[in-house]
Amino acid sequence: MPEICRFGGMVIVMLFKDIQHHNKPHIHVYYGDYEASIGLDGEMLAGSLPAKQFKIVVGWILFHEEELYKAWNLAVQGEHFDKIKPL
Repeated sequence: MPEICRFGGMVIVMLFKDIQHHNKPHIHVYYGDYEASIGLDGEMLAGSLPAKQFKIVVGWILFHEEELYKAWNLAVQGEHFDKIKPL
């Protein structure tokens, strides 16, 4: 899986050509037994996360919005993107 970042026990990935289930730009978050798809607008699209981790991820998304949209545009075309640093 194309990992974009890792912090606080969470692994954040962005899949290549991932527009079938959720057409809007999003990331996948893995935290222990939890899995979630979160839109780059902060909307929970599928799955779940503990409230604390969800807030942390949404803050990270807002902080890195420009980089995430750039990565999304590359990923949907099947191209590689750069990793993003945690907060």
